[in-house]
Amino acid sequence: MTDDTDSSDRLAAFAALSTLASPTASPTGEEIALYYDVTGRNELHVLDVASGELTQWSDGEVPRDSGAPLLWGSDGDRVYFHSDEAGNEQYDVYACGRDGDVEPVVQSDGRNVLHDVDQEGKFLLVGSTRDGQLTLYRHDIDGDGVTALTDGDGSVWWSAISPTGDRVAYAAGEASDVAVYVAAADGSWRRELSVGTACSETRVADWNDDGDRLLIADDADGRTRIGVYDLAADATIWLGDGEHEESPKAFLPGGERVVVTRDRDAMTVPVVYDIESGDDREFDLPEGVGLFGTIPRPPMDAANEVVLGDDRVLVTHSTPTHRRELLAYDLATDESRTLIEADHGPFDTAEFAGAEYFTFESDGVPETRQAAVEHEPAETLEIEALLYDSGERPSPLVVKPHGGPRGRDTRGFSRYTQVLAALGFSVLEVNYRGSIGRGREFVEELYGDWGGAEQGDIATGVEHVLDANDWLDEDRVAVFGGSYGGYSAYWQLVQYPDRYDAVVALNGLTDLADYHENTMPDFRNFLEVYLGSPEENAAFYEERSPATHVDNFDAPLLAVHAVNDRRVPISQARILREALTAAGYEEGVDGDFEYHELDEEGHSSTDQRQMLRTFRLLGDFFDRRLGTDGRRDGQQLRGDG
Repeated sequence: MTDDTDSSDRLAAFAALSTLASPTASPTGEEIALYYDVTGRNELHVLDVASGELTQWSDGEVPRDSGAPLLWGSDGDRVYFHSDEAGNEQYDVYACGRDGDVEPVVQSDGRNVLHDVDQEGKFLLVGSTRDGQLTLYRHDIDGDGVTALTDGDGSVWWSAISPTGDRVAYAAGEASDVAVYVAAADGSWRRELSVGTACSETRVADWNDDGDRLLIADDADGRTRIGVYDLAADATIWLGDGEHEESPKAFLPGGERVVVTRDRDAMTVPVVYDIESGDDREFDLPEGVGLFGTIPRPPMDAANEVVLGDDRVLVTHSTPTHRRELLAYDLATDESRTLIEADHGPFDTAEFAGAEYFTFESDGVPETRQAAVEHEPAETLEIEALLYDSGERPSPLVVKPHGGPRGRDTRGFSRYTQVLAALGFSVLEVNYRGSIGRGREFVEELYGDWGGAEQGDIATGVEHVLDANDWLDEDRVAVFGGSYGGYSAYWQLVQYPDRYDAVVALNGLTDLADYHENTMPDFRNFLEVYLGSPEENAAFYEERSPATHVDNFDAPLLAVHAVNDRRVPISQARILREALTAAGYEEGVDGDFEYHELDEEGHSSTDQRQMLRTFRLLGDFFDRRLGTDGRRDGQQLRGDG
């Protein structure tokens, strides 16, 4: 786009970029079902692999948000999808046929997530919170039979049906204590596999064609490694050298090879392993993020098919400056064919900001004053980060902590990052301690310490890039994040108020005790793994809640929260708003903080209309409070001289 293009037009162009999601191959490998919003709304489409013909099956029945997986029925004539109410993530499962007819398949209270479909079309495996814990159920397709297959094993994160349909494999437990079980299809004759330890996380991804081996992964040795478990021998063939984190995906036809993904240097690389020799080969793709599908983590990582036949597999790929595209990758030739090209709209990819990957050392205590909690130095760790240069001189800086906290920022395309760069803001992304991709011990650094050293890593990263790049404007530094990134944004403001000149939090946590009480059951369990229960650790829950420290607020704040968010309930934003008002801060565009509730929207959204609304809130706030044409005069906050 030209330099004189109005920023509002730029934001509209970014929001209108069409995106594909959740691609999964049909049982024959001849078709691919996927979400695609090329019409302006997310819809279910089916791609004919040979001809390239793309057919829209749904007509407004699927969710506007594409955040849940798709699975083919065993007959290849219908596709299962997840539907909720305006983004509240309380999914039911529906099926859409070739004629566009949509019918409910699984409906119950709570959140229902489809894991796998029986190859003979008799039943489905569904993870559901209908009874509180994330339990595995068998749903008969013809009839109303529903059977709970797990009870007391902990939350069920992955499951898969054997090729003959007579057995199921599943991984159950809580974070860092997840085991794999095999049982009869009715839940009887259950046995735990001899893999891992009491404090490791074991996963199951796929059965081989003969039903006598399972593709698994385990992190007992620190980094997640791939294994092929022989059910008869009760033994595992381990693959790889353990240097990098790897995640299992699928057996290839014949069962002699498997495909997995490897995390390294803020990238995700598809890999094929030969089981007998142990030899591995990374796919020949540009440096970036390659995935088998688009949803790499539980509980939404269904057993979607990736095999297209003729030694080809289905891959999505993106780089910092190239949006996601759909590829058929030929394992025999290491060549790929583009099935759906990335949509860059009116933008030249050269306009997008590239990512500089670097590392820095942090002990979790930056030089910046700690205002809320005084921490002692933690273990010094090497922290990964990405810096996007907007080209503005001098350039304001936005640090954008990722969500999760079991997440990470990668060298894939980030629409929010490029929106900020297009508006003139350079962007820093920090994979703080607790992020995935670096092994179990790195993840567990965050146990018992939300609002601790990981937040110090973020602030230390800001100090590092300001010291290393004199073209960054140290008087215009902001923080923006969503979900746990929203918690980080709030916490950076109360813990390091001297560092930031503006803050934006999207669906962020502010009161941990209220969050524990009102979030979804599986996220409540997740919180207790990290922090224990509020009854056991009431003082800690209060201390690490941003709402406790509102007196430290010393920069303009934009708080944005979706009304239908069940993961981080709207009560989190309302509690903060009440605390700010009670402390004497003024709300409004000329006040100390701005507050917006988003209707008809949940925890996250890929809907173009909803994204544009958020882009405009973000761009307008940063333009008024920071600006890219010289420092704007800000409003004095309550208590400023």
